[in-house]
Amino acid sequence: MRALLEESFRAAVAAADPRAILAAHLPPPPKGRTYVAAAGKAAAAMALAVERHFPSDVEGIAITRYGHGVPTKRIGVVEAGHPVPDEAGEAAAREILAAVRKLGPEDLLLALLSGGGSSLLSLPAPDVPMADLKKVTAQLLKSGAAIQEINTVRKHLSAIHGGRLAAASRAPVVALIISDVTGDDPTHIASGPCAPDPTTYADAREILARYGIDPPASVKARLQKATDETPKPGDPIFASVQNKVIATAHRSLEAAAEVFTKAGVQPVILGDTVTGEAAEVAKVMAALVYEVRKYQKPWKPPVALISGGECTVTLEGEGGRGGRCAEFLLSLGIETGGVWAIACDTDGIDGSEDNAGALLTPDSMKRSRDAKAMLAKHDSYGFFSALGDLVVTGPTRTNVNDYRAIVVT
Repeated sequence: MRALLEESFRAAVAAADPRAILAAHLPPPPKGRTYVAAAGKAAAAMALAVERHFPSDVEGIAITRYGHGVPTKRIGVVEAGHPVPDEAGEAAAREILAAVRKLGPEDLLLALLSGGGSSLLSLPAPDVPMADLKKVTAQLLKSGAAIQEINTVRKHLSAIHGGRLAAASRAPVVALIISDVTGDDPTHIASGPCAPDPTTYADAREILARYGIDPPASVKARLQKATDETPKPGDPIFASVQNKVIATAHRSLEAAAEVFTKAGVQPVILGDTVTGEAAEVAKVMAALVYEVRKYQKPWKPPVALISGGECTVTLEGEGGRGGRCAEFLLSLGIETGGVWAIACDTDGIDGSEDNAGALLTPDSMKRSRDAKAMLAKHDSYGFFSALGDLVVTGPTRTNVNDYRAIVVT
């Protein structure tokens, strides 16, 4: 069962591998130059796929997370900070924006966007220092805010997000996108540098107030001033802009389901939009496990309950070690007493450590006496590390959010 769960995760990741799927979505070459602006955890792999398959020469920059780069020949790869932005990403984003402003009507801006791009393609507005952007980003990440809410704030502190990259281009724009957000809306993926932005400065202020965040003075001043709104749906600047999502969480869940079907386990996809506090989502899943175990309803075992989406972990104080996937499993184990399950982030990094996620087994709770204490201090990494049940893949160079599978036998 351990091998089956790990195989299902590998299938989910493979379904979103840009090196295998991107070529079919490339546009025809323009009369002029093609400039590639790539940002996200899949950026380097996407750039490499373009170099291998685009029918004419390209140039550009791909900004990806530290450790997620791959060797390329013509598109430069820059590694930068995630989930909190840094100066390496700022410098590369500034260079991208300057190059895009020089494109003409016969050129092409080919944007390659994936999860993590909000932090990596991070060019603060002129009146917001990078240090202040870092601070408010860290505050938002600890607050429990959903990624769409975090990105609403980011867009209004940026010179490049929220459609501003597309607005800077006189050339047609084609954005190929690997989705890491529920709903797969391009405006939320990498904070939508090429997509219309329906949110406002007022929305950003409301989000900070809702989560009790007191931002740095420069952030507060910019959000109050609100003089340069992001381009909205219907703006004519998007007349020659295409945003195309080429990989989604749901397709990855379908690929995993095929693995379970071949193994004689009925797969049930519960959805790719599961959100909420990881520990609380686990309680809902545990209730389903109970129904299947005790009443063989609504499905008869063996059954694989598969889901995706992006849960959150709200930290108070320093917190522990680990991420939302391992926290989900630890809570699930406490609620069920133990069950076969896997939860991993498809980018290969779950939260603050080097693991993609972890495996839960029917005897995990029996092998440790510290489950509730570890959950209370958000140390899911420590819990599963002590059991030898971490899943470590290294960077996968793609990202379609979390993958979870629970097998009830």
